[in-house]
Amino acid sequence: MSSVADTAPAGGAQLSHRQILEVLSGLMLGMFLAALDQTIVASAIRTIGDDLHGLSIQAWVTTAYLITATISTPLYGKLSDIYGRKPFFLTAITIFVLGSAACAFAQSMYQLAAFRAVQGLGAGGLFSLALAIIGDIVPPRERARYQGYFLAVFGTSSVLGPVIGGFFAGSAPILHVTGWRWVFLVNVPIGVVALAVVARVLNIPHTRREHRIDVFGAVAITVCLTPLLIVAEQGRIWGWTSDRALVCYVVGAVGLIAFLITERLVGEDALIPLRMFRNATFSLTSVVGFLIGMGMFGGLICLPLYLQIVRDATPTKSGLLLLPLTAGIMLGSVVSGQLISRTGRYKIYPIAGTAMMVAGMWLLHTVNEVTPFWRTSLFMALFGLGLGNVMQPITLAVQNAMPPRDIGVATSSATFFRQMGGTAGTAVFLSVLFSTVSDKIGGAFRAAARTPQFQAAVSDPAVSTRPENQPVIHLLRSGGQVSGSAINDTSFIQKLDPILAQPFKVGFSAAMDNVFVLGAVVLTVAFLFVIFLPQVPLRTQSAMAAREPASPLGERPVEPAAELPAD
Repeated sequence: MSSVADTAPAGGAQLSHRQILEVLSGLMLGMFLAALDQTIVASAIRTIGDDLHGLSIQAWVTTAYLITATISTPLYGKLSDIYGRKPFFLTAITIFVLGSAACAFAQSMYQLAAFRAVQGLGAGGLFSLALAIIGDIVPPRERARYQGYFLAVFGTSSVLGPVIGGFFAGSAPILHVTGWRWVFLVNVPIGVVALAVVARVLNIPHTRREHRIDVFGAVAITVCLTPLLIVAEQGRIWGWTSDRALVCYVVGAVGLIAFLITERLVGEDALIPLRMFRNATFSLTSVVGFLIGMGMFGGLICLPLYLQIVRDATPTKSGLLLLPLTAGIMLGSVVSGQLISRTGRYKIYPIAGTAMMVAGMWLLHTVNEVTPFWRTSLFMALFGLGLGNVMQPITLAVQNAMPPRDIGVATSSATFFRQMGGTAGTAVFLSVLFSTVSDKIGGAFRAAARTPQFQAAVSDPAVSTRPENQPVIHLLRSGGQVSGSAINDTSFIQKLDPILAQPFKVGFSAAMDNVFVLGAVVLTVAFLFVIFLPQVPLRTQSAMAAREPASPLGERPVEPAAELPAD
């Protein structure tokens, strides 16, 4: 395979279809690495949490990953605008692989959270840089032509991830290594292949821009976000108005003020130039992206737990049961992408998409421990269909509305706000779940204790004397009060007598209902904002071509058109 540099066009000409496919092969491997990791870990997190005795603090594992991914995302975008995409894409893959290897040897949930934070430093560049590179080489009107390749990556990872994750999570030790640890080790060979391919094919032209590195901006945004996300996860334990929580609020506010002052003083060299917020499309998509990320990550984090804890699905089966969600995302992306390519108009799709997401999330809150799987699948498919109509058009709108020289920072900023919302949503929604689940389970036990079937099971010596049923007997003796240790390792629920296990499932399901309702409320706010998204005519020239100097014939680069009135 020849490298793109061998046949790179000059003078502003755009890459040929073959050249674009060569670049895409490298991008897809990098994105596959991150996408596969998300689906593998999601299907195995319950097993990991049980084995490390920390299911109730799993938010730290997810939040640590999202914090570092969120903070590093704008750095990747800004630095790649200045020095080029390739070195930072390779760096992102390398850090991600090293973090994955470290995760495989974690001995506690807190160690795993620390190593996932290293992974996040790499993941922050995988998605945002891949999308920025696409913005460089493919005109907005033609982007749908190549969208199928990325959908294939996400579709494949969505199918393989749960199967692989479930296989490893449920398997005996392999080569003397606990099965779930291979969930992280599998990233290593994939990452090595991705490094080799990207190093060979990702050779697109780049003109270096002389700028200062906004170190103080990066520090300020870290100081702003980290304490706020920590209190979001720990608030239910500390108390939302405790001294430690108040300190986090103050430090976060100081960090935000410092970030705004720094970005204003640095000007064009800023991590996120404040002038970009004067663009209506950028400002609105930033808010919408944050809310979508919050509703999406926060709400859907409960689905694997629902399927595995409430419905007794194995990790592999729960992953496969999520396929309607994936199918909805792919169908929504394909349909919206093709229609946008033909009509040049994109605004209607995020409006319809957020409405479907609200409906899907609201319907999911009606799901309980006896809801037929076909009905749950329809609700998940509706939510996925809405998500597929939102993600691509939002990214497309940002890239199209900003000058070509800002493609990297604009794309990474859009990803940054979406990940920031996802981080906040994951922390807050899991806090809501685990702060209410004990009371919900206790209430379910007190209600069940009044039923003849439950009383008969408890009084039956064949049931009450079995060792696996002792947690319920102790719980009843304590008056139905559920301690935190009872939900740190939920593997015992599957071993209980079905009648004794039912209150646990009812309690978990009821606690998850609160999360889905909160997700629907957040997404409703996103819907109200997206109505005001401007409709900007899509460019027919790639950002790479538009950045080239004028040709001898006097042709100038194409800049974004003026925004049209809202539909």
